[in-house]
Amino acid sequence: MPRTDEQNEAIRAATRDTIRTAAVREFAARGFAAANIRGIAAEAGLSTGSIYRHYATKEELFDELLTLAATGLAAAAQRLAGPGGPLGLVREFAATYLADLRGDRGEAEFFMVINQGFTSDTPPGTTARLASAHSSLWRAFAALVRRGQEEGEFAGGDAEQLTVGFFAMLTGLTTLRLALRDDLPMPELDLVLRHLTGAVR
Repeated sequence: MPRTDEQNEAIRAATRDTIRTAAVREFAARGFAAANIRGIAAEAGLSTGSIYRHYATKEELFDELLTLAATGLAAAAQRLAGPGGPLGLVREFAATYLADLRGDRGEAEFFMVINQGFTSDTPPGTTARLASAHSSLWRAFAALVRRGQEEGEFAGGDAEQLTVGFFAMLTGLTTLRLALRDDLPMPELDLVLRHLTGAVR
């Protein structure tokens, strides 16, 4: 019995998801310049022809990954600027981030791929696109910190510097997760938040 259009679309979507997951691992392990479609196909357990049916070049695939990254950053910024108390929103953000790292579903590798987009500017304009999305996230977070300070939920100090310190800690945890894998003793949520709440908690 022939498959329906909906079934065919579901298969295409699942295949693209498999390809993207494999591409993240390949780009993270080898870097954009050294990565190739053959390696991505091997990681995905697919033929190179299957990859090319979905993506004409590795540049197109890389660009889609970075588009997803920019979209995710913008969505996180929107959530932080949305309804809810400052501490609750920051706890939600940090808890999700830590859960992603603990889950080892490729989030740490995806972080490396985003960094490659910043440094390689491939395709041209990628750096500016990512920087704009990242800036939106930082502005939303810093504004939330300032509001939390006003409401007595966060420690005093320059909100932008506290934001820098908080994201530097998350970046460090991501890098350590990549290097140490399951040997990394992941900190508890309250310990991560102490950078923001320590003086008032």
